[in-house]
Amino acid sequence: MKTSLNYINGKWVPALSGATRKIINPANGEVIGITADGNEEDAKLAIAAAKEAFYGKGQWRRTCAQTRANTILKIANAIEERCDEIARIETMNNGKPLREAAGDVADAANCFRYYAGLITKPNGEVYDVNDAFGPMHAFTVREPIGVCAQITPWNFPFLISVWKLAPALAAGNSIVFKPASITPLSIGILFEIFDRLGLPPGTVNLVMGSGSKVGNELAGSPEVDVVTFTGSTEVGQTIANAAVGNLKRIGLELGGKSPNIIFADADIEGAVEWAMIGIFFNQGEVCSGGSRIIIEESIKDKFVARFAERTKRMTIGNGMDPDVDMGPLVSEEHLNTVLSYIQKGIAEGATLVCGGKRVTDGKLAKGYFVQPTIFDNCTADMTIVKEEIFGPVVTIQTFRAETEAIQMANDTIYGLAGAVFTTDGARAIRVVRELRAGITWINCYNPTFNEAPWGGFKMSGIGRELGTYGLEEYTEVKQVNINLKPGKLGWYAER
Repeated sequence: MKTSLNYINGKWVPALSGATRKIINPANGEVIGITADGNEEDAKLAIAAAKEAFYGKGQWRRTCAQTRANTILKIANAIEERCDEIARIETMNNGKPLREAAGDVADAANCFRYYAGLITKPNGEVYDVNDAFGPMHAFTVREPIGVCAQITPWNFPFLISVWKLAPALAAGNSIVFKPASITPLSIGILFEIFDRLGLPPGTVNLVMGSGSKVGNELAGSPEVDVVTFTGSTEVGQTIANAAVGNLKRIGLELGGKSPNIIFADADIEGAVEWAMIGIFFNQGEVCSGGSRIIIEESIKDKFVARFAERTKRMTIGNGMDPDVDMGPLVSEEHLNTVLSYIQKGIAEGATLVCGGKRVTDGKLAKGYFVQPTIFDNCTADMTIVKEEIFGPVVTIQTFRAETEAIQMANDTIYGLAGAVFTTDGARAIRVVRELRAGITWINCYNPTFNEAPWGGFKMSGIGRELGTYGLEEYTEVKQVNINLKPGKLGWYAER
């Protein structure tokens, strides 16, 4: 049992109302933690602390880049020292297999290291300007944006949090952070690390609570300079509307219904395994998941047979079991949502190839487990083809011509990710260039890198995380002009 409080202005504090929330292990329904359950008033306190830390004392933003980098490297080292602990709590709270959670934690440490290195590199430009006003030197610098509100989802609780925290801290900002209300436990450990390393009070603040209370306050507050959110498109739209009040910058990484295009010349065994990774990794609770397989008609039957064969052999169970391939869904509510989509697929005429049921055998009876599910003979008008399910459910459609595959792939309101499987290099590049998506793969699916930008087109969001783009999200560009010949210009005649 782990107890977590809010962390505001350098102190661990309960919610002002005294409210708490029980945190559930989705593998067995047991309570594994108690956290503070904050509301709008807690969020206001945290915002005030962050504002004072940035605009008042300004200790962190005035710290030189090298000193900030040194602190951020210490954060990375501390994460590695507690890697096993963080991964175990992540698995118990989210449900994902332990090996996946351990990978997330390792990647998070590397993300801090990446931004520790990046922040000490050149960050401005010099311009050769005209001399209409005399000799001038013009250049730009990047400065921290101010008070950052960050709201993260429950599918990658630790890793996605670091995607936001690392660049914002590196840039010199102050932060108010709200984790998903059902998966906050691993983030509590990260804030313990911040506290131990002595970040200036108010630089990082943690407020746990619901999106409707804490999240809405962060999005709408005129004291917040930027709000970034990862989650559903519907909630992203709400945040964007709330942010209009003071025209704060927004960064939104939202939903997806991503295509996985497989041509007849693809390596079938490779395509099958990558397709499994694309949709069953993290229980399919991945915004970029390859949930729509679009396959050339001539190899569809062969592919589906092998895909189903391997899928049926997957081991479903508690993520703490080292032999488990897929853990439980994150909550009973989400389990019921995924099961309802499966029923819609059956009702609308898709062919259920395998899966489709809740798993309740033995020790799994009290958990939120669902079989990995494959639907064949799907059409563009089906709900399971159009809407994001956010679970281990994949649809299969066929095409005959390359242009048809591209049209089908882009036939969605989303534009987050997509993949192409083929041994024809020219075709691979040709098709990828036509995909309206921000993240693409050729002959693989799902690899993510701290060095490369993450984000989508259309209703999949606004802005980018990771890479140099992720740092830019938390900075403002300032133009500086210096007169190299001070004195009177003589622009106006003296009278």
